[in-house]
Amino acid sequence: MTIQFFTNHVSKGENLDFEEMVQAVELIFNEETSKSEIADFLIALSLKGETAQEIAALATVMKSNALKVPVPEGTYIDNCGTGGDGLKSFNISTTSAIVLASAGVRVTKHGNRKISSASGSSDVLQALGIHTNFTINDSVDLLKEEGITFLYAPNVHPKLKRIGEVRQAIGKPTIFNMVGPLTNPVHLKTQIVGINRPHFVKEYAEVLNILGRERAIVVSGTLGMDEASLSNDNTFALLEKGEVTPFELRMEDLGLSPAPVTALRGGTPDDNAVILKDLLKGKQSAYFDAVLLNSALGLFAYGTVDSIKEGIEVAREAILSGRSLAKLESIIGFSEEILKERAV
Repeated sequence: MTIQFFTNHVSKGENLDFEEMVQAVELIFNEETSKSEIADFLIALSLKGETAQEIAALATVMKSNALKVPVPEGTYIDNCGTGGDGLKSFNISTTSAIVLASAGVRVTKHGNRKISSASGSSDVLQALGIHTNFTINDSVDLLKEEGITFLYAPNVHPKLKRIGEVRQAIGKPTIFNMVGPLTNPVHLKTQIVGINRPHFVKEYAEVLNILGRERAIVVSGTLGMDEASLSNDNTFALLEKGEVTPFELRMEDLGLSPAPVTALRGGTPDDNAVILKDLLKGKQSAYFDAVLLNSALGLFAYGTVDSIKEGIEVAREAILSGRSLAKLESIIGFSEEILKERAV
């Protein structure tokens, strides 16, 4: 069986079932499959539209190929989004992850460099002084010390190097954008995921259910933003104990000011690092409110709070008390210490 066999089926608009997709993915990861053949398959899949079964199958194979990250027993959350919305917003989920950790939530943040955005999670972390070449042991130590760690995708998914080159060449979102948040090597009981496809929110929650999440929130914001935006046209779904329930939020009911997506636009990694630091120092802006909202969703998914409105106030207090900024500074200090040890 060759990858062209599956590409031909997909090109005709035919969906692959779970087992067929597992076979196709194994061929993608086979060094003998050419990059052009992989690109053809990914583009055909994107044009057809990926299904929940196809995404779950890819996630399952990828996770089985990931390096093991031996974290202590416990409940962990990831708030990594799919990317690929093309809206060039600042790094909302990375900022929110720091706020969550400062509020006592244990975060294992999966991230990557920019693929189809101006500044990926790893890009802004590097601009802040947090390097991305942690060993697995470094990542676990950071988690134990600070309640948060950043798992840089190429470090934990060594087989993805060739795929990354193919994705860069395609230059547009593929199924790998959809699957990134599903392949965290740490076992997650709960998750918040922003996706760039409003029509797929409920199905994506079903994928999380297939993969064993006990509780999760999926959101697609204005214009397909892969975060909750400051408008009343976000699309939400809550997964809880196997049931998927759509829900709505009004910014006014949460005490937040509605704002257009353009108000959340970022820039280069250095630009976004400045926005992030100013925000954690308490500077009020649409950026600040967006982080409050997305942090509140994480707090609610994790079970720290009983309502998203309560989560807004917990997140606000974490920032204004200085705890979130202190958490960032501790993480930067940890990173600098690792580099010093390596230099000796």
